[in-house]
Amino acid sequence: MASLPGLMPRLRNASGLGRIDKLAWTAGACFRSHGLRVGVRVNRLELLPQLLERLPPGVRPAASPVVDHIYSLWASDGTPARVYSGRARRARTLDLGKALAVLEAEIRQGIATAAPRHTFVHAGAVGWRGRAIVIPGRSRSGKTTLVAALVSAGASYLSDEYAVLDARGRVHPFAKPLSVRGPSGCDRHAARVPAESLGARVARRPLPVGLIALTAHRPHAAWAPARATRGHAVLEMLRHTVPARLRPEAVLGALDAATGRALLLVGERGEADETARALLRALDDDLDSARTVGGEAGW
Repeated sequence: MASLPGLMPRLRNASGLGRIDKLAWTAGACFRSHGLRVGVRVNRLELLPQLLERLPPGVRPAASPVVDHIYSLWASDGTPARVYSGRARRARTLDLGKALAVLEAEIRQGIATAAPRHTFVHAGAVGWRGRAIVIPGRSRSGKTTLVAALVSAGASYLSDEYAVLDARGRVHPFAKPLSVRGPSGCDRHAARVPAESLGARVARRPLPVGLIALTAHRPHAAWAPARATRGHAVLEMLRHTVPARLRPEAVLGALDAATGRALLLVGERGEADETARALLRALDDDLDSARTVGGEAGW
C-alpha cells in the first residue's frame, strides 16, 4: 500500500468542483506522479486504505493539498458507490470492488493523459540485457500474457499496461500488478498479480528500447515475424499513445527516439511461452551482432 499522510486535496483552480465539493468528504491523500499533483478522497475513513492500495506505482507524497486533479469515491451501506474524476461521474455501482477498479483505471488514465514530460504508450514492457522489449497493443491483444511469459523466462518487469517514454526514448518502470483475466476473459474477475509472485525482478531504472514487437495473439499462429520499417513502427505505436493529440511534437520526438536503434518485428503470434523465448533470442542475436560489428569498427 502506498504510504501517504492524510491530506484533504483541493484543486489549484479556485472554482473547485461545485456540488461535488459540498459532499461530506472525511479523508483524503495527495501524491505526485510524473510531474502531476493528484488528490484522492473518500467519505468514509475505512475506504482510504483500500483506495491507496490501488494507486499507480512510484507515487510520492505531496507536501501541499493543492492539486491538479481530484478523484473521489463515495460509498455508503445499501446505496450504490459513486466514482468521480473531477466533476464527472465515472461509475455508480453496488459492487465496491468494481468501483475501486474503475477509480484505479481512471487515475492511471488521467496521469497518462496529462503527464507533461512523459509519453504513455499502451504496451507491455520488460527488460533484457539492459534493453527494453516493448509490445504495443490495445486491451485484450494479449500483452499481459506475453509479458508474464517474458518475466517467467527471466526478463525484468517494467509494465503490462504502459511503456512510459521520456524525451530520449527510454522506457521508465510502471510496475503495477499484472492484470490477469480469468478463463472467461472478464475484466471484473481479473486478478491483480504482483510481478514478484511470478519470480520476476522489477526494473528500477529507465532502459533504452532494444526490440519492439508489433504483434497480437491468434490461436494456433506461428511466430514468424518480418522486419518492420521505422515508419511503420512509429505509426503503430502512435495508434496506442495516450496524449498523441495533446502534445504531438513531444510524442513524435519520443517515438522517434525509441525506435531509432531498436529491432523492429511484426507478425501474429501463437502461444506466449514460445513467442517469449523467440523474442529474447532475437534481442540476444541483435545485441551480439551489434557488439561484434562495433568491435570490428573500433567502437
